[in-house]
Amino acid sequence: MPEKTLNALKYDVVSIGYPGLIRDGRPAAEPHNLAKGWVRFDFQAAFGCPVKMINDAAMQALGSYRGGTMLFLGLGTGLESAMVVEGTFVPMELGHLAITKRTFEDDLGARGLKRLGRKKWRKRVEEVTERFVSALHLADVVLGGGNAKKLTRVPAGCRVGDNAWAFLGGFRLWEKKAEHS
Repeated sequence: MPEKTLNALKYDVVSIGYPGLIRDGRPAAEPHNLAKGWVRFDFQAAFGCPVKMINDAAMQALGSYRGGTMLFLGLGTGLESAMVVEGTFVPMELGHLAITKRTFEDDLGARGLKRLGRKKWRKRVEEVTERFVSALHLADVVLGGGNAKKLTRVPAGCRVGDNAWAFLGGFRLWEKKAEHS
């Protein structure tokens, strides 16, 4: 957004969904796919108001949440993941878990889609999602990210998310119920 436009907006607080690991409300490391300068940047001073920052998958998960225990899986370049349990969001890195010589991200991310082809990739998404549902006792699973639209059939117990739900997650960050670990 051009600076002139941002200065014309009125806001009391700012929510930021960051594509990386967040620790104590701040980026733990510079992002892989964005310019450097995030770790030491003073967001509160720059915006002149309180700022809350969480992982971008956690923000979309929070916006997608309807109750109970929900898992968000972001099917994109990699595999993003976050849970919301009774209103508390829990950032996760399920994509980095190893399965044989690969990780879940290697199978469900863009590399897996390219290696497996669409039909086998869709089957793999279904298999892995079923494993997560049974292991985590989930009431709801949201499949988001750019590649979720490449699914022809949504696995049982799942629904397709929408990037716009991250905006709702940003608003929910400021509600008293929105807690995180």
